[in-house]
Amino acid sequence: MKAQGHPALNNVCFLDIGTGKRFLTKSTMKSARTETIDGKEYFVIVRDVTMDSHPAYTGEKRLVDTAGRVEKFTSKFKRGAAKK
Repeated sequence: MKAQGHPALNNVCFLDIGTGKRFLTKSTMKSARTETIDGKEYFVIVRDVTMDSHPAYTGEKRLVDTAGRVEKFTSKFKRGAAKK
C-alpha cells in the first residue's frame, strides 16, 4: 500500500455526555481537546448518545404517545367532518 493518500489513524476517546463512559479506540477523527490516558495521548470526541445510552442498546422503553396512530387519525377526522 502507498503511504500517501491514506488518512492517519489516531488514538481517540469517545465520551458519552449522558453516562460519562469513555470508549477508547482508533479513528481518523481529530479534535482540539486531548487527554492523556494510561500514558497515551487521545483526541476526545464528545457525543450526546452512544451505545451506552441509546435506548435500542440499553433496552429502555420510552413511551412516545399515549394514543395509537389510528385512534389519533380517527379523532382528527371526526372533528373535521363535524365542522362541515
